[in-house]
Amino acid sequence: MKFLNSINAFPKTFWIANTMELFERWAYYGMFAVLSVYLTDPVSKGGLGFSQEQRGIMQAVVTGILYLLPIAGGAIADRFGFRKVLLAAFVTLASGYFAMGQFHAYAPVFISFLVVAVGGAIFKPVIVATVSKTTAKGSDTLGFGIFYMIVNVGGFIGPWAASKMRDINWQYVFIMCSCVILVNLILLFFYREPAKEEKIKEPFVKDIQQIIQNTLIVLKDLKFVLFLVIIIGFWMMYMQLFFTVPVYIAQWIDTSVIYNKLGFLKIVFGSVEEGRGLVRPEMMINIPAFTIILFQVMISNFLSKVKPIRSMTIGILVVALAYFQFNFYVSGWFVALALIILAFGEMASSPRIQEYISRIAPKEKVALYMGYSFLPLAGGNIFGGLLSGKLYGSMSDKYYFLRQYLVEHNCNSMEEITGMDDGILFKDSLTTLGMDAGQLTRILYDTYHPGNIWLIFASIGLGTAILLFVYNRFVLRD
Repeated sequence: MKFLNSINAFPKTFWIANTMELFERWAYYGMFAVLSVYLTDPVSKGGLGFSQEQRGIMQAVVTGILYLLPIAGGAIADRFGFRKVLLAAFVTLASGYFAMGQFHAYAPVFISFLVVAVGGAIFKPVIVATVSKTTAKGSDTLGFGIFYMIVNVGGFIGPWAASKMRDINWQYVFIMCSCVILVNLILLFFYREPAKEEKIKEPFVKDIQQIIQNTLIVLKDLKFVLFLVIIIGFWMMYMQLFFTVPVYIAQWIDTSVIYNKLGFLKIVFGSVEEGRGLVRPEMMINIPAFTIILFQVMISNFLSKVKPIRSMTIGILVVALAYFQFNFYVSGWFVALALIILAFGEMASSPRIQEYISRIAPKEKVALYMGYSFLPLAGGNIFGGLLSGKLYGSMSDKYYFLRQYLVEHNCNSMEEITGMDDGILFKDSLTTLGMDAGQLTRILYDTYHPGNIWLIFASIGLGTAILLFVYNRFVLRD
């Protein structure tokens, strides 16, 4: 009864803001979960056929900007009002998503994705501020707990819906994302801007000057900056869940073993491609989101008495262990298990980063320091994206290895197959080599060991955990 009373105490605007967050996350993760595959899949299979390095550069730059711009987004919202900024965000997001599905050349897709990032960057601070302003002291923990759960619900629905849309056509994924954002335009009619303190409006240049001044204040705290730099390593590793895992599953992992056991759920979570049943990458990387929805409250309660630094260190090591497992198996079942393990590592680490920042920040500057807690996310996305594209293209790309194999076995010269559509080349190679798709994939896997890339990402996580331990023991002295 007490819990229900607490739920009912939240105002309508709180629930409107959370619903907007659900739809925004639905659209974003619906796009982002399939983006790596869409960008790099052969044109003959419906993808755009970009190189892995091109994919990495695009994802690094755009997602980095997505997490850097909210610094200015908060100032813009305070100046022009939450409702106006939300309107601008939704129009920008809907336009960007729609455009991403209409273009097929690298530059226009890049620009369209950048438009999405701008819309998301001005949306983020407004929604977080709304949730903060509509929760009273004593209800803020529950309020943000609900908010975090809503994020994961949207993050779960989006990839599932995107997978069903691409059964029709890749363009429908982006049309769906655009339509979902337009639902938020309807919700905006019911949104009431939270009360805010009246203050004299300074020229906008003053807001920019204040942002620069705040940044300089933060940068002078070398201990805090050092912590942010260390945490970049965690996000570099973690973001491979969206940068690298989808492509790796699509190219190397046999998910038909899961599809064959789904029974009547095949139509819900499975797909059929070229006459073969499988579970697509976006459905597989939904496993962590579903695990978090089920267990986050329990794990948070279990770790409540564990110091944040220890919880983070253990969580990062668990995520590293999950990636380490990717190196050894091609069975979808083992990958599913690794993704569940990854989710538990995320639950122990990610939510506690902000808590830790609030503890190490000077008491009079907690709000200022929390505003810069997203900087490691930006750095992790930038460096993680660049690393993903560069490493995958040379260490794990199936079509890169296929060309090597054909040349080494005197089936073709490199000049003959360079520039040839990857999907067509793979099909032609089946005839040339007298194999089926599974056999050729397995030979390439055993010959070139594409899973070695996960040893690098796991090592980044291991290094981050060690640095955190040293930082806490010798810099902060626990």
